[in-house]
Amino acid sequence: MDKLRTLPAALAAAALMAGCASAPNRTAGDPLEPMNRAIFRFNDAVDQSVAVPIAKGYQKITPHPLRTAISNFFSNLGDLSNVANELLQLKITDATADLMRFTMNTTFGIGGLIDFATLAKLPKHHQDFGLTLGRWGIPSGPYLVLPIFGPSTFRDGVGLAVDVRFNPLNYAEPAARTPLYILQFVSARSDMLGATNILQQAALDKYSFVRDAYLQQRKSRLNSGSSNAPALPDYGDEEDTGSSTAPAAVAAPASGVSSAPAAGSPTSPVSPASPAPASMPAAQ
Repeated sequence: MDKLRTLPAALAAAALMAGCASAPNRTAGDPLEPMNRAIFRFNDAVDQSVAVPIAKGYQKITPHPLRTAISNFFSNLGDLSNVANELLQLKITDATADLMRFTMNTTFGIGGLIDFATLAKLPKHHQDFGLTLGRWGIPSGPYLVLPIFGPSTFRDGVGLAVDVRFNPLNYAEPAARTPLYILQFVSARSDMLGATNILQQAALDKYSFVRDAYLQQRKSRLNSGSSNAPALPDYGDEEDTGSSTAPAAVAAPASGVSSAPAAGSPTSPVSPASPAPASMPAAQ
């Protein structure tokens, strides 16, 4: 799978180029900063020239209720990954709640298109294998920006490879798999258009803003007693975000596909301001 081939190559490149980072530009926890900045600029260029236009077109031609249903569908699939990671972390209560969410939404929500579980006040938990490795005591290692996938660390990069490998979409029929991946990418990127605008307005140095927000968010999620993630702010449609005055709402920006994607997926879209994939990458 292309994604699985890309990630190990990026990790290997990061290891080989560790000695190439010039000392004056290094930051504590980010010894690969010169290389990371170059990859960040590449990701941002791809995002602005390819992902953003596609996401805007998707918003224009797709009614809001349908976009919500599509986002709910991928979020529902992400609950399976959440359950698996919660079991690995021995979070039995959270795993049970997310399994109930998946069962309820799949059964009564037409395969997850309608999020009945949230209406029933069943909380959604957001987990990935990078957090599981952290719970097992594995250190994060240096900050790392992956081509296309975006912000990560050495530990989260390994976790991302596992999350992508066990994405439920991998088990769809080959004829449906690629269209589903594309739809997931476009849906997640569309959901984050408003966050991108906030990032553009808030950050003097987008790279530092994204890096610090990502690392703080990952540390918070790892150290918190609960795996409940804060509710995603309502960024609104892209055309409505110009009046936003809450740049702090960008809790976990990301330049690249990661995440966490949104909707509980291990992958997330090419985005300078998306919460940490995921699954696709961003994915929980």
